[in-house]
Amino acid sequence: MENTNRSRSHAVYNLKLHIVLVTKYRRKTLSPELLEYLKVAFGEILEAWRCKLVEFGGEPDHIHMLVDIHPALDISVLINNLKTASARRARNRFARHLAPFYRKPLFWSRAYFVGSVGAATLEMVRAYVEAQGTEERTRKPPENANNKPAR
Repeated sequence: MENTNRSRSHAVYNLKLHIVLVTKYRRKTLSPELLEYLKVAFGEILEAWRCKLVEFGGEPDHIHMLVDIHPALDISVLINNLKTASARRARNRFARHLAPFYRKPLFWSRAYFVGSVGAATLEMVRAYVEAQGTEERTRKPPENANNKPAR
């Protein structure tokens, strides 16, 4: 696995979030063209926040993003900005498509899901943290071909 650690201002970090946004009233408004447009829009918005869109996918009523963020972020502010900016762009670009679904300038539901994501499982991290401060176990010296201990 490649090392995706980043550093900035005295911090080394690797923070990834899984974000799910749902359309208002779960209406199936997200066509393939709109999903492709949102992928580009979210990438641009995240870049302005010094973040990176790692993966993007969606269905007619919701989207999933895997986002690489930096530690100085307020996650709720980021998500609200993502929703506001992407909704504005989508409503401007796809006004005729969205008109039958929403009379008012609506797009995303107020609710969202966000979860932290990492390569290590919770159990692996828990075991690592619990092992801190314990004596390191001594390793057996390697044995040579004659099954005699190495000197």
